[in-house]
Amino acid sequence: MTQIEIPLKLDSFKKHSPEIEVLEEVMKCRKDTGRLMEEGREMDAMQRTVEALRTMREFPDFSDIEFRALLVAVIFDLAEIHFTLKDYKQSEKELDTLFKILDNLVKLDEARFGKFHILAMELSTRILRSRKKALDLLVKQQINAGALYDKVNSGVVAATDKLVDSLRNVGQLLASTGDLKAALKFYAEAIKFSKKRTGRVTRKEIKMTIEMAEIMMRIKSMRPRALRLLNAILPHAISLETIELEQDILALTALINAETDNESKWKNFIHQLTVSAKSKFKKNSKEEKKDQ
Repeated sequence: MTQIEIPLKLDSFKKHSPEIEVLEEVMKCRKDTGRLMEEGREMDAMQRTVEALRTMREFPDFSDIEFRALLVAVIFDLAEIHFTLKDYKQSEKELDTLFKILDNLVKLDEARFGKFHILAMELSTRILRSRKKALDLLVKQQINAGALYDKVNSGVVAATDKLVDSLRNVGQLLASTGDLKAALKFYAEAIKFSKKRTGRVTRKEIKMTIEMAEIMMRIKSMRPRALRLLNAILPHAISLETIELEQDILALTALINAETDNESKWKNFIHQLTVSAKSKFKKNSKEEKKDQ
């Protein structure tokens, strides 16, 4: 993931002011997010980005241009993280928010913000292409899984590993197209066959369980179940000394715990942003008419 950079004009803010403290903390979060994404730690990167958005709610003036410019960059991060995780539906939701903020910024300063509107359009195109590709691959993987089922039922032991991988692939593709409940069924089957083959919990089962919990997290009613699943799998991750999986479990657990509180506050935050943007634009339009 390549982060976008929008140079901020911070000279108008007083040193050590609440505004500067918020902006600097958010920029620090973004720096951490970039590093974590380079390390392939998407869940930790998402957690850090959520912290950045939570910090931005403390900014005194949502209509401030520099605040909005930085918010655009943070939402870009979040959309790109969900794109990397193949959660195209959520990435599209973040793009909708992004366009709402950018539309007003472009009206205020097209020279400065126009190119970021183009970048958002490019991300939108990438999502559409990836979703289409996922749908095409889904058909092939479902046919492949069906053939492997027949081999496993016929007693071909070597086919079990391939069946597990195929079921997991179908689950991933279904999740990326937005069919979450169907995706969970395929993940459950993949984990069942994998455990049956090995007779114990291996790194592979832990990884698939984390992926399954991440999908559950997207369904509000299933978040408590996702937490139970993560709590159950954590001791196995610790015993196998799979540090990166431990980190994923802990990061995803923190995200789920924060999600319920964040949802209503996030909606209110975006509503306030939209209202303040409209009033700011109307005010500038009136001032321009007076000057003419």
